Amino acid sequence: MPETKRINVLVVEDEPQIAASIKSTLSNAGFECHLALSAANFLQQLATVMPDLCVIDLGLPDLDGMDLINEVKARTGAGVMILTGRGGIKDKVSGLETGADDYMVKPFDHDELVARIKSIVRRKPPGKTVPQAKEVACFEHWQFNLSSNKLLSKSGEMMLLTVAEAELLRTLVKNPRRILSRERLLCQRNFSPTDRSVDIRISRLRKKLEKGCTQMELIKTVYGAGYVFLADVVWTTEPNE
Repeated sequence: MPETKRINVLVVEDEPQIAASIKSTLSNAGFECHLALSAANFLQQLATVMPDLCVIDLGLPDLDGMDLINEVKARTGAGVMILTGRGGIKDKVSGLETGADDYMVKPFDHDELVARIKSIVRRKPPGKTVPQAKEVACFEHWQFNLSSNKLLSKSGEMMLLTVAEAELLRTLVKNPRRILSRERLLCQRNFSPTDRSVDIRISRLRKKLEKGCTQMELIKTVYGAGYVFLADVVWTTEPNE
């Protein structure tokens, strides 16, 4: 008989001891477990691991776990288990409404975690998920496809973005009219107050967006606080081929 494919689980947990404990538990239960200690590393692995299920901590230092759930839902058909120290009812409701399949609060029982993950897998077996339509953010004279990172003007001209610029624009369009700190936009744990890389990326992205002939300032600097994306964003979908 052919070997049964092991379930791929991608875990993001910033506490190394807890992360190692989760990995040991899931590996012993027969899962193929991959660890990320930051949101940035989680996003890097998301494209290569192709997880069947993600276990997400909400209280990450570089990005809120709710934003990661949105990324998982936009890029994959994986199930989502929230495992966090945030036990308030508002957090639970928000997490489930964002798209999580289940929600557990720390401290947690490892056997219960395994049982809940198996329950999600049974409801959403690998290979049976329907790919989601590609998300497209429309603002001013631009259309930004979050699946392909393509930025198109209304005239059909494609603007080339670097990976870093695309990730930056992705965060901005998902948080319009909200002040985002430089730490949030960098999505890095080892942020230094003297790190100006996000300012350079913002400057380059501004120049590219200005080629859309808009008279509106799309990315505004809020001195001492960060940046805010001023455009109204309308979301549409592009069916998968």
